Amino acid sequence: MATVKFRLRSQAKENVTIFVYLSVRKGEMYQCKTPFTINPKDWKIATSKRNKSLIGFPKQNNETNKTIFNKLKTLDAYIFDNLNESLSKGLLIDKHWLDKQIKGCFGVKQKRDSGLLLNHIQYIIDNANTRKVKGRSKIGISISRIKGYKSFITLIENYQKQIKKQIHLLDINKPFVNKFTNWLINTENYAVGYAGKAIDNLKTVCLDAQSLQIETNPYVNSIQSFKEEKGDRYFETLSFDELETIKNTELNDSLNNARKWLLIGCEIGQRGSDLLNITRNNFRYNGEVMYLDIIQQKTAKEVTIGIIAPNVRHILENELPHKISSQKFNDYLKEVCRLSGIDEIKKGKVYDKATKRKKLGMYPKYKLISSHVCRRSFATNYYKNIPTAILIHYTGHSKESEFLKYIGKPQDKDENANLFMKFYKEIHKDVEPQLKIV
Repeated sequence: MATVKFRLRSQAKENVTIFVYLSVRKGEMYQCKTPFTINPKDWKIATSKRNKSLIGFPKQNNETNKTIFNKLKTLDAYIFDNLNESLSKGLLIDKHWLDKQIKGCFGVKQKRDSGLLLNHIQYIIDNANTRKVKGRSKIGISISRIKGYKSFITLIENYQKQIKKQIHLLDINKPFVNKFTNWLINTENYAVGYAGKAIDNLKTVCLDAQSLQIETNPYVNSIQSFKEEKGDRYFETLSFDELETIKNTELNDSLNNARKWLLIGCEIGQRGSDLLNITRNNFRYNGEVMYLDIIQQKTAKEVTIGIIAPNVRHILENELPHKISSQKFNDYLKEVCRLSGIDEIKKGKVYDKATKRKKLGMYPKYKLISSHVCRRSFATNYYKNIPTAILIHYTGHSKESEFLKYIGKPQDKDENANLFMKFYKEIHKDVEPQLKIV
């Protein structure tokens, strides 16, 4: 049973601080200073005078001590009330929690401990709109990046519950990173790629704190992230033939709406978050030529896409699909592909509701389809048919090596040379030979 006690830590002749002690269970005890001081001669020890812990309450021998006595009783009740609520919610109970209760009880404005990992992640989120991003002239981080930081907060909160302590930036040394990685992969069964991103986020947050002259562990500069090996990565694309089959399948209104987004997405190569936010305001014309202007949410990169595919132009101009959520889009896509017979058995990962993790196995292809299929299909279908530099501009990749890794292709130098010769012949096909026979 939890207990709250008050005691002094000194028998000095002058006023000393009163401490509160919280024992949650055996072997789990926390202490914090209260805002009150008292002369030890005015302190009534609850047990014998030989008790060196000096547990007790103020004597009620004057108005000041009576006031302190009543405030400590109020704090006692306040801590118990909030303790029960916090335990029922599974919140972490520690010294920082106890300090928060003291300040909450007496209306003390809390100063944020900038040395706490969670607090610095929250600082980044709170200042997202004024943060400078490397390589960009504009300030402000993207909505998707903010969501990533919020998810990272939840991840760290769960880990703190596991280790039963708040994480300070000074705690993040090599043993900590190793234990955190082990928890991510072996305890929580997260994918290697997800765990690697979490470690990458951890380093980013620490280095950001370091740049603000907040003290961190020297090891943070040596933290190394990791990614899935090429053989561990699974993704699906839809070929031109499969898209033609999907286009000709009879569907109800909801699925037809999702199909339109799919057909558009596979021709413009944008992420789902950008695709599903297209409106008529994104269109413009130069004579008969139709352009689609998009500012990519993740990178804030401005992209202009020429629309030439007749079926996609018709959809955009005459049957623009109504907006749906990313989750609905993912669900509808699987059903669209199932009804279209996209059911080849493939190796991949499917979300398991029981474990709340993706499970590797052999599944019908339609179960492996998500909104990301649009961007990957565009990149894969047009690779080697359109210059890679143009594809990279559309997809938003910064380097050709990243683009090739994205579609799972090695660099093909011969193919680049062949593509150059193809365009060379096209440019010079109408030029008359200039050599004369002598």
